[in-house]
Amino acid sequence: MKHRLSILLLLVSYVTLACGQIVFPSPNQVEMKKGKLTLRKNISMYTADTTAFYISLLRSEVLRDASVKWQSKASAAHICWTNDPSLPPEGYKISINPKQMTITASGERGFIYAVQTLRQWVSGPAGKLTFACADITDSPRMQWRCFLLDSGRQYQRISTIKKYIDMASLLKMNYFHWHLTEGLGWRIEIKRYPRLAQVGGSVGKAEEQQGFYTQEEIREVINYASQRNITIVPEIDMPGHAEAALSAHPELGCFGLPVEVPQQGFTQNIFCAGKDEVLTFLKNVLDEVCELFPYPYIHLGGDEAPKGNWNKCEDCQKRIAALNLKDSHDLQLWFSAQMANHLKQKGRKAIFWGDVVYQDGYPLPDNTVIQWWNYRGHKDLALRNALKHNYPVICSSNYYTYLNFPLTPWRGYAKERTFDLKDLYLDNPSNKACNEKNPLILGMSCALWTDDVVTERMIDQRLFPRIIGLAEQMWHQGEPLDFTRFYKQVLQKKEWFEQQGYKFGPALKSEVPQDYKWD
Repeated sequence: MKHRLSILLLLVSYVTLACGQIVFPSPNQVEMKKGKLTLRKNISMYTADTTAFYISLLRSEVLRDASVKWQSKASAAHICWTNDPSLPPEGYKISINPKQMTITASGERGFIYAVQTLRQWVSGPAGKLTFACADITDSPRMQWRCFLLDSGRQYQRISTIKKYIDMASLLKMNYFHWHLTEGLGWRIEIKRYPRLAQVGGSVGKAEEQQGFYTQEEIREVINYASQRNITIVPEIDMPGHAEAALSAHPELGCFGLPVEVPQQGFTQNIFCAGKDEVLTFLKNVLDEVCELFPYPYIHLGGDEAPKGNWNKCEDCQKRIAALNLKDSHDLQLWFSAQMANHLKQKGRKAIFWGDVVYQDGYPLPDNTVIQWWNYRGHKDLALRNALKHNYPVICSSNYYTYLNFPLTPWRGYAKERTFDLKDLYLDNPSNKACNEKNPLILGMSCALWTDDVVTERMIDQRLFPRIIGLAEQMWHQGEPLDFTRFYKQVLQKKEWFEQQGYKFGPALKSEVPQDYKWD
């Protein structure tokens, strides 16, 4: 039975391809019908809520701002919106016949994704919009489908942030991990400590490394994301990657001395875990972050925190002795637990990079989530240790979800830090982990880190088309197409994505011209 179902799903995909109706990520069930629905200038619509954002999204992105007449009877409308509480929260159904299109979901999230599918389903010019007749039933494979943008190393304009929130929603992702603090930049305004952004936002020396986001701008982004079913996960990295913050407040370090900000990598200068006033300072920062972001998750970093200063710091060593901790790694676990418990009191969950669970030690509280990333350095150590301790896990192995890794060597990226669309489609460790169907594995995240001065103009060619393969793994529940057929569909959809404003880079290593410029 399972084999026959797989064949059926493949046939559906092939039929869809033959009819020119390619959608990424692929809907789970598509039954093509005879005929087409053609909508001309006067379009009638039935809905219980004419002000919902998904209605305006459909009108602008699918109907191309055609005039709409509201109908009081569903049977009289060209487009009919209906609610079905039995559908999954992010699931939807679309039924298209030559006279009417019916869009069904249990709520706004499903309706948003239905519109994103219709954006790719519609054809023809404004005034003669055509929809191939079909019944589509769809819902996600993973509950956590995330894109990370590193605004810490490189500052991006608000319009750019919105562009990639749009992209995430288009690809049916539901989380946007916003990396807001880094050694090269503190990008979030904290009103209690204005120097963090005023000084820490200007320590980078390269192109597009100066700037920060005011709380008013952040609220604008939050509202924009929420309309598109995107939950923002802000990251305030601690105790490492703190050089920008320590430039503004040297007293937060172990020795209270001015720090040098590295233009690449990171240093021994991290937040001091031995001083009570440092913990108070960081908790005050988190209070403002929680007040600003009305979401359940706050990312607290925890990666790449060298312990050289802690090992020489009297305050840190006193803390280790007083708490009977094993070593500086145990001290980081204690430090992380203090921050996570502070968030727990506010009803929030704390996400940490997998570095914190490389070794056992001081226990983290039950609101902890682990993000597994360093497959290149530690394989699946963080994943296995997190699951052993019953921590929920987000899979984002740098092989093959870090889309800042180019296809061919560039600047600090040697050959071993490159991969292409075929690599990630066939051999993504994060996708394989999600195949285990362990309920503690929440899903997958992909990332665009901005190491080596990846400026705004360089982002698209790193993301596309590889991010389409990752979105397919996050969303599609059926048997995947073989790579050759999948890649053929990607190429057929290239023009459409570029019309939406997303420029493709090379997909395969074999296709990269010898003189190709990643910058």
